[in-house]
Amino acid sequence: MSAGRAAVIVGIGSYVPPNRVTNDDLSARLDTSDAWIRSRTGIAERFVVSPGTSTGDLAVEAGLRALKSAGDERVGAVVLATTTPDQPCPATAPQVAARLGLGPVPAFDVAAVCSGFLYGLASAAGLIAAGIAESVLLIAADAFTTIINPADRTTAVIFADGAGAVVLRAGSAAEPGALGPLVLGSDGELSHLIEVPAGGSRQRSTGRPAAPEDHCFQMLGRDTYRHAVEHMTAASTEAAERARWRLGDIDRFAAHQANARILEAVSDRLGIPGERRLSNIARVGNTGAASLPLLLAEATAEGRLAPGHRVLLTAFGGGLSWGAATVVWPELQTF
Repeated sequence: MSAGRAAVIVGIGSYVPPNRVTNDDLSARLDTSDAWIRSRTGIAERFVVSPGTSTGDLAVEAGLRALKSAGDERVGAVVLATTTPDQPCPATAPQVAARLGLGPVPAFDVAAVCSGFLYGLASAAGLIAAGIAESVLLIAADAFTTIINPADRTTAVIFADGAGAVVLRAGSAAEPGALGPLVLGSDGELSHLIEVPAGGSRQRSTGRPAAPEDHCFQMLGRDTYRHAVEHMTAASTEAAERARWRLGDIDRFAAHQANARILEAVSDRLGIPGERRLSNIARVGNTGAASLPLLLAEATAEGRLAPGHRVLLTAFGGGLSWGAATVVWPELQTF
């Protein structure tokens, strides 16, 4: 590993499918209402895939935009963070790399549910630090509605589909866009809080068919809320301390868009005022691993995130898994 070799963000892109679903649309088939959904989640609308559209399709669109933003048609590796791969086997990343015309570059999937983007950043930074790749396309994409039970109002109103991507290249730790300290963690003893029970080797090896609902995403909301707030707060504090930032010096706080109540609780615990909190959950819902890069791309395009801003990132997801990171935001084009 070369001394001082850092992973630097030089491009960003995002994509959501065109099908917009409002709370009123969901209320027409579920025992819920716009007021109930807004009050408990902060979500007003979300975007969902059409039949036949896959995670790989979303990833290609976001990847194209990120490559264009970086002004680079070639990268040395592709990392795809997702919970909803196109197939159980093979990984989706090699197909995405091929569709992007990137040739025989190393490409692999990362599965860390809603923490996937941060785990993907660690993977991309490792490839660069080790000299395996001079640049990496990291895409986080999920067609989450494909694993949601449409009759379960506790999850159907929250989750949505989308993709976000960044291009990272080798550079100096002192330049804007260089990733700061990354904090990651997990707790497999609590994996039952967020899971899809069926479809894997554990269920298949029993030889018994699973109940239809066990093929769908399930979450114990109250316990998940408590652990999400606890771990995102702790990881964010640690990442800021490692970067030698005071929490009061953070210009923008970008958290995984899980639930408006969670975002507010974490921000309040960290003492980050409302004007420094980035959010788009009202418009796009919870898009899984895609949540953070979608938020960063949108905030950059709208000017809410500007060059020189000190940004604190955090996420929490199944596994359980969580993480946080810091970055001084660079000047980026968006498309």
